[in-house]
Amino acid sequence: MADQDKQATTGEPPPPLGLRQWPTWIGIGLAWLLARLPWTFQRALGRGLGWLLYRLMGSRRRIAERNIALCFPELDLAAQAALVRQSFVALGTGAFEFARAWWGSVAPMRKHLVVEGLEHLQAARAGGRGVIVVSGHFTTLEISARLMCDYAPLAGMYRPHTQGAMEWAVRHGRLRYASAMFTREELRPALKHLKQGGLLWFAPDQDTRRGDSVFVPFFGHPAYSLTSTHQLARLSGAAVIAFSHVRRPDGGYTLKLSPPFVDFPSKDATVDTARVIAAIEGMVREAPDQYLWIHRRFKRQPGDTGSLYQ
Repeated sequence: MADQDKQATTGEPPPPLGLRQWPTWIGIGLAWLLARLPWTFQRALGRGLGWLLYRLMGSRRRIAERNIALCFPELDLAAQAALVRQSFVALGTGAFEFARAWWGSVAPMRKHLVVEGLEHLQAARAGGRGVIVVSGHFTTLEISARLMCDYAPLAGMYRPHTQGAMEWAVRHGRLRYASAMFTREELRPALKHLKQGGLLWFAPDQDTRRGDSVFVPFFGHPAYSLTSTHQLARLSGAAVIAFSHVRRPDGGYTLKLSPPFVDFPSKDATVDTARVIAAIEGMVREAPDQYLWIHRRFKRQPGDTGSLYQ
């Protein structure tokens, strides 16, 4: 398939160019240049970056260590430590994948791409029904969304950046391939998109202060989780499909769309959210090194019983 990027939609505001934005623009320019390096070289740099981040990001490394100890108690200490190191290598590689997804070419990634389950998406869209495509916060998140856009016109829902230059650059980078982008506050246009038969992709697996959330199990521990999937499906009538994405050892990618959730949504937001988070847990077990373990997934606990990260 030709590497033709979707152009940003019209009516977008101009880039912020104030003096305070210049340091960010310099960083964006550097990322733009790095996105154009050969992919094999980027992969090597990504591994090196992951090694460096593992050593420099002490607080985030300790969060990853705690998360992995909580989620994989069956692993001995050496295996847990190895998984932490592997997750930082994946994080470094993911940084270059993000840059390519926003500003570079993904032609090298298409050569060994495997896509499964497109028939489930086509069946769910029958009759003009909208579809919510749910994933988790993996280091492969951005590159996989771009690759899937070759096969399905995904729109995205995201948390906007507070820094103006970064918000402009990331939004325009995503609009090269996504059919639309909605912030978490843009509920009405997102619902309209779904009601018109559109596809909406997002990841509801992080603990956030915004949005209605409930405690549901994640690797056997209570995890404060957004009920967004239930709410959007209830209000729009959209189907819900899980989207997993894995970076294979051979350098290729496997993207998989699962059959739609049956009897979803129900009348119980907690039950539905538990089903979504269980699906994401299954994705994590498939590629545990590629999950974003540096996020404090269990920072809130029922009854304010204290932090699990002390």
